[in-house]
Amino acid sequence: MVKAVIAIHGGAGAITRSAMSAEKEQAYLQALREIVTQGEQILAQGGSALDAVTEAVRLLEECPLFNAGKGAVFTHQGTHELDACVMDGRTLEAGAVAGVTRVRNPVLAARAVLEQSPHVLLIGEGAEQFAQAQGLEPVATDYFSTPERWEQLQRALHSDTAVLDHDGAAHHDDPLDPDRKFGTVGAVALDLNGNLAAATSTGGMTNKQAGRVGDSPLPGAGCYASNDSVAVSCTGTGEVFIRTLAAYDVAAQMRYAGRSLQQASVNVIHDQVLELGGSGGLIAVDRAGNVALPFNSEGMYRGVARVGEAAEVAIYRES
Repeated sequence: MVKAVIAIHGGAGAITRSAMSAEKEQAYLQALREIVTQGEQILAQGGSALDAVTEAVRLLEECPLFNAGKGAVFTHQGTHELDACVMDGRTLEAGAVAGVTRVRNPVLAARAVLEQSPHVLLIGEGAEQFAQAQGLEPVATDYFSTPERWEQLQRALHSDTAVLDHDGAAHHDDPLDPDRKFGTVGAVALDLNGNLAAATSTGGMTNKQAGRVGDSPLPGAGCYASNDSVAVSCTGTGEVFIRTLAAYDVAAQMRYAGRSLQQASVNVIHDQVLELGGSGGLIAVDRAGNVALPFNSEGMYRGVARVGEAAEVAIYRES
């Protein structure tokens, strides 16, 4: 009997416990627990891994604590551009969107591309027209904006840097350092039928150049799933995760080198990504239901729930 499981992440980064608000930490933990539990309930009711990861990421997009959907970060030009990818390990089908500005839930648009389009990746206006044709809800471009994200952009503009993070609070009461945090959300799951799936979504990096696309919507870079090995969702320095094909490399090491899930995922995050100066982490589940949550930063918002068991959530590196 397959032991169904789902894991989620909401970004990774450096810890600033001294500047942290206990209330904000609990808000993050509660959101993670509620969302991963809802994903687990889908699996418990016999739902597919694809449905579970799609819904978990949709809920993360709806939560302004995370940099995906509502609460997405701003580009240098003061706009929002969102990316997402969904991949079905059973069929190796994938759907993705990049640079969308008016799609409320980019992960639903990615799922629609997977199911209703002959293409894998749609961008910009074409992706938005496709999403609307599929009946997905369009929103005004300011729907994603929050005062905290705007203040974060102003700090980044003042320092003239692109910030690989998402800032959950304007006054530095976030559990992770707001200027060293990688703002992506994702989910991976194994369902009762033994199928794997992965989904990843992001608002990108604060102060990024308009038109920049990171690893999140790219199958094999920030998102990958194959029933013969593993489902993976990444969060981190997008350019490095693209160059290392981080998500696929976990599967490749397992498939061709015979490495375990833990060995492969740790190698990718602590060796391959670090060698190119990258930071971040990933979540992964293999076809046997093993889960890996490695990160080379000091913390990563994360949660795991196995069917029939209580969810486990965490932010910091376990001592």
